[in-house]
Amino acid sequence: MQSESLEVEGLRPWSRTWYENQVRAIGESACKSLGFYVIPEEFLLSVVIPVYNEEKTLRALVQRVRDVPIRKEIVLVNDCSRDRSAEVLAEIEAESSGDGMNLVRVFHHGVNQGKGAALRTGFSQVNGTVVVIQDADLEYDPAEYPRLIRPIVQDQADVVFGSRFLGNQAHRVLYFWHYMGNRFLTTLSNCFTNLNLSDMETCYKVFRRDVIDAICPHLQQSRFGIEPEMTARVARRQYRIYETSISYSGRTYAEGKKIGWKDGFQALWCIVRYGLKD
Repeated sequence: MQSESLEVEGLRPWSRTWYENQVRAIGESACKSLGFYVIPEEFLLSVVIPVYNEEKTLRALVQRVRDVPIRKEIVLVNDCSRDRSAEVLAEIEAESSGDGMNLVRVFHHGVNQGKGAALRTGFSQVNGTVVVIQDADLEYDPAEYPRLIRPIVQDQADVVFGSRFLGNQAHRVLYFWHYMGNRFLTTLSNCFTNLNLSDMETCYKVFRRDVIDAICPHLQQSRFGIEPEMTARVARRQYRIYETSISYSGRTYAEGKKIGWKDGFQALWCIVRYGLKD
């Protein structure tokens, strides 16, 4: 209700009227420094969310996504969860009816296939101008969408990676060997792709719609190997790739973290496999 009243008054954040008000108040240079810009009225952000046993965080996460003042379609793919995720998704879908800023769409896998398979399903259904991947836990903050999509909206980039290791955003301090593993995999990936990414394994990857249309039919990995595969495919096609810093509130294994050492070995294989051949 609040977002609708703001839109009627022309005060919705990132609208042209809102931006012009900011320029009058603090000046164009200050707006640029603060990352203020105009998101076109016709812009639609597709948020693809793989879901597997996330009943504890799912409702809070979707609400955070909905609260971002950008027109969105939220594509949730339930990868055959064994908890109450399916029921929570049905409730969320019903409650979202009539929300002009957020179209919620839910899809289900009959058998568990993995994050990569859920992303492929989601990618095949998107209608937006730009597509962002969002995990169903609370490790990544949707409030950072405006900063993530800015290089694409301003036609500087085709793909944006949100880096947990770049800049001064807040990070929860957790596992040293996970950190080292991530850095090793990113460095190895960079050797094959000739990129200088700081966080290849990040969840926050943002794509222009035409990039998704180009790579989605070729994606093969069904689990976490999808991360190096997508990176290799966009690098090989020489898309303009940017990075921007993000915050990170990592989970422990007791809190539901799923990735393990086997996924690390799979990522190694995928880096070499897709780094050598499309």
